[in-house]
Amino acid sequence: MDINMQKRNEVLAQNVIKGLESRNMSGYYAADREAAVKQALELIPEGSSIAMGGCTSAHEIGLIKALEDGNYNYINRAKMSPRESLMAAYDADVFLSSANAITSDGIMVNIDGNSNRVSCIAQGPKKVVFIVGMNKVCSDLDAAMKRARNVAAPANAQRFEVKTPCKTAGKCFDCKSPDTICCQFLITRYSRHKDRIHVILVNDILGL
Repeated sequence: MDINMQKRNEVLAQNVIKGLESRNMSGYYAADREAAVKQALELIPEGSSIAMGGCTSAHEIGLIKALEDGNYNYINRAKMSPRESLMAAYDADVFLSSANAITSDGIMVNIDGNSNRVSCIAQGPKKVVFIVGMNKVCSDLDAAMKRARNVAAPANAQRFEVKTPCKTAGKCFDCKSPDTICCQFLITRYSRHKDRIHVILVNDILGL
């Protein structure tokens, strides 16, 4: 990555971290993927049970492999029914997620189809660790919502066997398709529970 862009991301990340702290959440800056994995493992005690809500960013940085290879109880939802994996996630010590977008002052936006991810972010697991690439930082909530709806949602629709207008056109139509993956919108602007939500901002392009 260009040195100037790296410096820009570091400065911007510090602003996001200040915003997160003002919202009773913790933020961290990782200069690269390796540093992000190291930071995440510092937040996840050995022996912990860990669930995940479809976080491609955690796979991309190598965190899932580190958990599977280490002394952790990683709950692989692919080996469980949707209901079983959701109940296991609610009881997990740590829940891994990313954000569809985050504002420069620390507000996160997530869109979900079955609500398994957003429900765990909102309530349930004792600790939530977000892995967020700097490509997802937006200027304000309006920009974050636009990114979530017009970038993240159409890209995610491409991953699934769904028939939605955004999958073919690449932008949101505010559809009511039976296959819509935009059923729930979660805006996380404050955490009542200190030390529950932790956000690792990674100096990289991650996720969708």
